[in-house]
Amino acid sequence: MSSILLLTSSPRAESLSTPIAVDLAEKLKSQNPGSVIVRRDLAANPLPHIDDLFTGAIRKPPEARNAEETVAVETSDKLVSELLAADTIVISTGLINFNIYSSLKTWIDNVARAGLTFKYTESGPVGLATGKKVYVVLASGGVYSQGPAAPLNHAVPYLKSVLGFLGISDIETIYVEGLAFGPEAAEKAIDAAKSRVQEIALAA
Repeated sequence: MSSILLLTSSPRAESLSTPIAVDLAEKLKSQNPGSVIVRRDLAANPLPHIDDLFTGAIRKPPEARNAEETVAVETSDKLVSELLAADTIVISTGLINFNIYSSLKTWIDNVARAGLTFKYTESGPVGLATGKKVYVVLASGGVYSQGPAAPLNHAVPYLKSVLGFLGISDIETIYVEGLAFGPEAAEKAIDAAKSRVQEIALAA
């Protein structure tokens, strides 16, 4: 059974990244009968930030953890399982202070687990979450895919770097940008993103 992991992170009720990501996930599901969508709304249901208890617990084998440590890593273990089980991952975020939402960063902190999603070898780290396709839906008021503001887009390079570290290199970004440049520009950006979603679904 194919699994689509849908991660939405915008706290904004009028978010545009969220509905486009949801639409993409649903269209991919409709094109692949029997597939399931596992959704994590990281804004509505924020994950716990990692702390000293967590970082100590993940350095121990499960059988060596005490009860408190076991509880501390339960959510992370579940998130890792969802990630590893997914064939496709759809991630939505707005560009906030030139990077991703903190809720999405917390998900990354929970799934980047040595021995589970990556491992260290004599020749360097090796990602273990391989064989997945990722779609990133990125919404922004300005234009950051190209032009003078592109160097300020730290979201896409960061996601490509950290996902690549986990073994995921097949990543496509769907930009919904220029939303602050007036209604006409916003409508054009939304229509372009929706068109790309339709193209992806038809090719699935």
